[in-house]
Amino acid sequence: MSTRYPFTAVVGMDDLRLALLLNAVSPAVGGVLVRGEKGTAKSTAVRALADLLPEVAVVAGCRFSCDPAAPDPECPDGPHESGPGTARAARMVELPVGASEDRLVGALDIERALGEGVKSFEPGLLADAHRGILYVDEVNLLHDHLIDLLLDAAAMGSSYVEREGVSVRHAARFLLVGTMNPEEGELRPQLLDRFGLTVEVAASREPEQRVEVVRRRLAYDDDPAGFAARWADDEGALRQRIVAARELLPSVGLGDAVLLQIAATCAAFEVDGMRADIVMARTATALAAWAGRTEVTSEDVRQAALLALPHRRRRNPFDAPGLDQDKLDETLEQFKDEDDDPDPGPEGPGGGGGGGVPPQGDSPEDPAESPESPDAPESSDASDSSESMEPPASPAPSGPGERAAVKAAEPFRTKMLSVPGLGEGAAGRRSRARTDHGRTTGSRRPQGALTKLHLAATVQAAAPHQRARGRSGRGLVVRRDDLRQATREGREGNLVLFVVDASGSMAARQRMSAVKGAVLSLLLDAYQRRDKVGLITFRGKDAELALPPTSSVDAAAARLESLPTGGRTPLAAGLLKAHDVLRVERLRDPSRRPLLVVVTDGRATGGPEPVALGARAARLHAGEGTASVVVDCESGMVRLGLAGELARELGGTAVTLDELRADSIAGLVKDATGTSRRAA
Repeated sequence: MSTRYPFTAVVGMDDLRLALLLNAVSPAVGGVLVRGEKGTAKSTAVRALADLLPEVAVVAGCRFSCDPAAPDPECPDGPHESGPGTARAARMVELPVGASEDRLVGALDIERALGEGVKSFEPGLLADAHRGILYVDEVNLLHDHLIDLLLDAAAMGSSYVEREGVSVRHAARFLLVGTMNPEEGELRPQLLDRFGLTVEVAASREPEQRVEVVRRRLAYDDDPAGFAARWADDEGALRQRIVAARELLPSVGLGDAVLLQIAATCAAFEVDGMRADIVMARTATALAAWAGRTEVTSEDVRQAALLALPHRRRRNPFDAPGLDQDKLDETLEQFKDEDDDPDPGPEGPGGGGGGGVPPQGDSPEDPAESPESPDAPESSDASDSSESMEPPASPAPSGPGERAAVKAAEPFRTKMLSVPGLGEGAAGRRSRARTDHGRTTGSRRPQGALTKLHLAATVQAAAPHQRARGRSGRGLVVRRDDLRQATREGREGNLVLFVVDASGSMAARQRMSAVKGAVLSLLLDAYQRRDKVGLITFRGKDAELALPPTSSVDAAAARLESLPTGGRTPLAAGLLKAHDVLRVERLRDPSRRPLLVVVTDGRATGGPEPVALGARAARLHAGEGTASVVVDCESGMVRLGLAGELARELGGTAVTLDELRADSIAGLVKDATGTSRRAA
């Protein structure tokens, strides 16, 4: 195994290091979700933690890492007798983004079961991670059903596999760490809530700190073993501190006054459910043990709130995470026990300075000023994240006829717009597609490893050959060529590309507010249906790609909020820009089908022969079979019906802003052949 970057050599990122160490002390805290931009050493810090965990004793030969002092009575490799066992290092298991369900939870060897009559269960990554770390990089890009399985196992401490006649349960207690870049899309609030703690990390903007990051990283890359050796003493001391905190943890007392502060804090910030209260209690207890104390203080509760509550306050993808620290302090002060000792010790509330992480004043590299982590992160306090995620302020008009941005109207629930036909894209909730999950629609010969057996089709394929195979008794002789894979139909996520008219004809204040509200509603719908989204705007003389296709709908909402209006209507430029974007996206991800949503009143006034050019650009999309919807924004007593004509050229359909609402009459989406299909 290659030498990992030492945990104690990671500088700065106090919140991240503290959250990881608290979970190492008490895995019951529930794991850590690390949110941050690319290149902020999220993965480096997580991998470095694995070397700090104490060795674990396991039953020799057990594939499920049973503890020899208390073996699992339901272990599939059991029963085990109590004994000394063998010691090994704690594992860190990584779950790839493209992992299958079988790889995660394990699977029955179907071919051996049918061919030899033997039920052979192959453990998955959940079994490998038992009593260690399960690390999921880019957790927000995992399929939803995998995240559900993962978090259910983490919450219950065990994994259940029920399939193809096999029923297996095994222990799966691990420290769950997920990392994600918010620019690539958010997790659903229900899944965010399942992570115990969350930490925001960002790169430092201080030149001296960035210099220290580069210096340390280059030293490590030149000689990993030598660099690690220089930090060996610090690593050993931190490892011993984790062991000591684990031993002290059962002795930590959680008084009624502290519990009242925790409950009052969760109520004040209106978090849903009771999981936040439980996580805060466990985190505060771990903080006290980490500091070497047997009593939880108000400062422990405050630190626990900053780690456990910000991600639980998100109600929808447009809410920024974060916590109002003034409100937090007021709540804690209001319910503070007068007997609570405010002096936690000489080293501060964490017992180690810097939020509870041991000080790095004697580090081998230049301790006094070493402020950063290996890949350029700076500690980001949870309270600062709400400011960083706020949409930019509306820009002032910068050109003739241009008007400042207006605020979007309140979003509403839209009817479902879907792409006709049967796709094979990423799992989602919009259009019909062949998927690994869903209702069984047929069977086929397996392509590669068999995963979902279609039993009836397999029996039908094997039945005609039984006499030739010399069948005896009542058994059925099944060979590899007889096996059939079940084909299933579910839903896929699409690329929803918005082309928004921001010209002068759309610039009436109330009208543009309604248009933005409609687009915001469609963005929210795209988030719920696991789509990628992109945003093109056109006005004046040209079109602009305001947001390249991404899974981050909140980024699209921020761009939309700051969108100014005014000028002519270069409709053709907007459609041609959309054509270029879709061409590139088809090369990048051929299986993800696009849905073009054009938001306009249909007028075309920019450039020579604008109407004819707009029609020609629309026919380009129709010729490539791109599913499209035109949201008709025309208003007033006299309506020209130009949006409807544009929809006909696109081979799609037009819906008004009122018809877009879910409670209105269903609209239609037409495919390239002109066949109409219901959009809801």
